[in-house]
Amino acid sequence: MLFGQEHVQRYQATDGAEGHDWQGTTVLLLTTTGRRSGKPYTTPLIYQLDDGAPVVVASKGGDPAHPDWYHNLQDNPEVQVQIRGDKFTARARTATPQEKPALWKKMAATWPAYDEYQTKTDREIPVVVLERV
Repeated sequence: MLFGQEHVQRYQATDGAEGHDWQGTTVLLLTTTGRRSGKPYTTPLIYQLDDGAPVVVASKGGDPAHPDWYHNLQDNPEVQVQIRGDKFTARARTATPQEKPALWKKMAATWPAYDEYQTKTDREIPVVVLERV
């Protein structure tokens, strides 16, 4: 089973043939720019498409703090996305309060642990839409 940097490396090396399908769901690679370092950081994230746009969840397993990648995209919303062999630039944005319930339901359907993660933290876990530019 792939995790962390090994997941990123196998996904990149195989254009997602290894790593896209993961534990019964699908994974993309999100590359953000470090808000302090300016360096690129790539993270494997569970995703679903909504009207053609990938959607991800900034859950960090229910941790009280947002994941670093989410902080990074708040400072610089231009990101790189890889879905299988499709690599593209996207603008990341947090789902609006009106959008979030339906998107959350879609994401929890593919990864039911998201509901559990939300009960473990007081922070509202963001849902992020990645719009191709």
